[in-house]
Amino acid sequence: MSAKHPVIAVTGSSGAGTTTVKRAFEHIFFRERINPLIVEGDSYHKFDRAEMKVQVEEFKKKGKNLSHFGPESNHFDLLAETFETYGKTGGCKRRYYLHSEEEADEHNARLSTSLNPGQFTPWEDINEDTDLLFYEGLHGGVKTNNIDVAKHVDLLVGVVPIVNLEWIQKIHRDNAERGYSAEAIVDTILRRMEDYVTCITPQFSRTDINFQRVPTVDTSNPFIARDIPTPDESFIVIRFRNPKGVDFPYLQSMIKDSFMSRPNTLVVPGGKMGFAMELVLNPVIRELIEKKKKA
Repeated sequence: MSAKHPVIAVTGSSGAGTTTVKRAFEHIFFRERINPLIVEGDSYHKFDRAEMKVQVEEFKKKGKNLSHFGPESNHFDLLAETFETYGKTGGCKRRYYLHSEEEADEHNARLSTSLNPGQFTPWEDINEDTDLLFYEGLHGGVKTNNIDVAKHVDLLVGVVPIVNLEWIQKIHRDNAERGYSAEAIVDTILRRMEDYVTCITPQFSRTDINFQRVPTVDTSNPFIARDIPTPDESFIVIRFRNPKGVDFPYLQSMIKDSFMSRPNTLVVPGGKMGFAMELVLNPVIRELIEKKKKA
């Protein structure tokens, strides 16, 4: 952890509300005039898209499962090194995973390369003057027997839907956007379950603040759900690891229909998730920047 070069990590599986999270942090950074160094979690995968397909089949032949959630397919060591190096020096190495043609075109123009979607850009040294490192991905708070990424993070934020809702979102997205069959999607869910339980879930016990989306409609069988529950059909459960100093009366006065379910837990309407994030996180990030200035 570092007062002079703070690291903020948002950890959560895909479909957790990535767009809302990004927008909330962008608003905070703009208001507070913060210049972040942005690091993407996907850039720490070991295999590009084509290699991952080959490795999945190789693991299957050995009676093992391989998923993007687990240690066999990720550079946890490099992620910990990135956070530690930035905390000490304010610089680090960075690369990008190219999700789309648009991203490939952008980076090919910048780097004079001919990379395709599903590949990585080369690692680059980043030494520009930034106020903090902002990471968003699957493993911002991961910890194994040998590697502890979480210990290098100054503010760890979890964003996670309950698991049935997460599955509903994955099924609908993979079917509608990627054309995967229901059988293929279920196979993927089963293949990554062990890694989800051992690598993903434990992170949410280490988060400083956790945002969990809970639907108020029946999601008991996610494999037959016809629709994804909307934000207005959900609550957001916000849990603070250390509630000391949190102005709960103020938050409740600002967020209509919010209530406290426990001394460290605030529940808000699902449609207010972005607004609640900004209210909750803005003073915490401001405090990090004040400590940075004094360091």
